[in-house]
Amino acid sequence: MNAELLYGKLVDALRNRAQEGSFELAGLAMGGAWIAERLAKDLSLPHYGVINVAFHRDDYAEKGMTALRTASTMTTYLPFDVNGANIILIDDVLLTGRTVRAALNELFDFGRPALVELMVLADRGNRELPIGANFVGEQVHVSDNQILVLEKNEAGKFSFQLEERE
Repeated sequence: MNAELLYGKLVDALRNRAQEGSFELAGLAMGGAWIAERLAKDLSLPHYGVINVAFHRDDYAEKGMTALRTASTMTTYLPFDVNGANIILIDDVLLTGRTVRAALNELFDFGRPALVELMVLADRGNRELPIGANFVGEQVHVSDNQILVLEKNEAGKFSFQLEERE
């Protein structure tokens, strides 16, 4: 799958969404934040937020130091008032829904939005929680023993790599 092509679909979806009213972008660290940053630039938006889910993960005990490193390198930063805002959460890959649940918990620590929508480049299905994306680049099928990893090159272009699950 071509991550740049999927990104183009998201840009188009946001242009259409902008006609319905204002919204704020908040990308989940790391991949979702990369996407939010580029979307804000490409759509000439004044800012975007970053949500780090490290401390709201239900597998925090398993992730341990990895979660702490992520939390220290890309902390939650929301340059807008969450209360009453229409917020589009952005992530690279949606699978079980657990990361999105953690992101919602982190977001609500900052206030109560009027509306939260979800945008993802790739939706793998296999949900464990009743969470679905409002905007999806593409539904993808990946073997259960593989993970889909978003990469960003020096020019800011996206690509997906398949890696074996540990």
